[in-house]
Amino acid sequence: MLSKFLHQKPFSMDNPPMTASPLSRRVAVSVFFFIAGFTFATWASRIPHIQAKLGLSEVMLGTVLFALPIGLMVSLFLAGSAIAKFGSKKVMVFAACLYSCVLVLLGLASSVWQLAGALFLFGIAANLFNISVNTQAIGVEKMYGRSIMASFHGIWSLAGFAGAAVGTLMVSFQLEPWQHFVIVGIFCIIFVVLFTGKTKEIPGSGTNKTAFALPDKRILKLGLIAFCCLVCEGTMFDWSGVYFKKAVDAPANFTTIGYAAFMGCMAAGRFVADRAVIRLGSKNMLMYSGITIFVGLMLAVVFPNFIPATIGFMLVGFGVSSVVPIVYSKAGQSTTMHPGQALAAVSTVGFAGFLAGPPLVGFLAEATSLRWSFAVVAVIGLCTSILAKRVL
Repeated sequence: MLSKFLHQKPFSMDNPPMTASPLSRRVAVSVFFFIAGFTFATWASRIPHIQAKLGLSEVMLGTVLFALPIGLMVSLFLAGSAIAKFGSKKVMVFAACLYSCVLVLLGLASSVWQLAGALFLFGIAANLFNISVNTQAIGVEKMYGRSIMASFHGIWSLAGFAGAAVGTLMVSFQLEPWQHFVIVGIFCIIFVVLFTGKTKEIPGSGTNKTAFALPDKRILKLGLIAFCCLVCEGTMFDWSGVYFKKAVDAPANFTTIGYAAFMGCMAAGRFVADRAVIRLGSKNMLMYSGITIFVGLMLAVVFPNFIPATIGFMLVGFGVSSVVPIVYSKAGQSTTMHPGQALAAVSTVGFAGFLAGPPLVGFLAEATSLRWSFAVVAVIGLCTSILAKRVL
């Protein structure tokens, strides 16, 4: 199915208008980043309703949700080889459409197995989309000749907020999840059609026909930097509310403040990170980011009070904001691998950190305390600085 679609030549897929400027291509790729973030947030906003609809317990929901990262991991190597063979543009358009269609399947799922299967496909589509759109972003960044990667990831973060807001609105209108998802899916596909013509293949697409290429040491080290950062990011996603409830002892209505502070500063940081990278350089930016993550987490650990912890989580948000965009940008400059394969390799190692972080915190918290587990995560975040000094 994928091969058949990608070998076709639909309108303007390979021949965008010659008048398309770097700015128009940047806008087009930004739209695809927005679609990616908005689609995922749309699904996340209706999880409680789907849980209630299927009568899932907390344990069962957690088990079913694990199908999504399994799909992500399965498709990591597929994404790199598909982009190297067919080109990032075709894969991105295919993945964007698949992502929107599978979103509707999630809303229509009427059993646990249907939901698990749809989540598995959702994970595959998400990763194909992620790697291909970041490969496109690397191509646009090369056209500009300066760092702009973080701004694309900032768009993704903003889309997450927008998707959550629209989800709240749809709930207030009492729309079923499948109705909500159909509306979003249709709009996403319309934007895919409107902006596909402004994108193009980056130089070198389609030249590497190998199914898999072993990453070199530099790519692996970049992956380790992403791993350290994403351990911290995954921890903040899953444990920030718990930390504010149990360690900070925040009032029930304010347990989400830490997560909001982290997410808000991560989004804001991505819109200023590119200028900071231009001024400070990628190496220094990564080193400062690791230190900021460490200081932020340790502030929350040493002073587990509402205001210091909130400030600490804000610092963590700023710290993680630029790491993955910088690492992706550097991986895309690889001279030994196709950009899509390099990104897939870095994502494989990095995403392992995102998955490993939350369970690690749980085990350490059970053996010691939640504060001690966050201290360990802080040290892992500091490793971002140590590795950056050795790699770049």
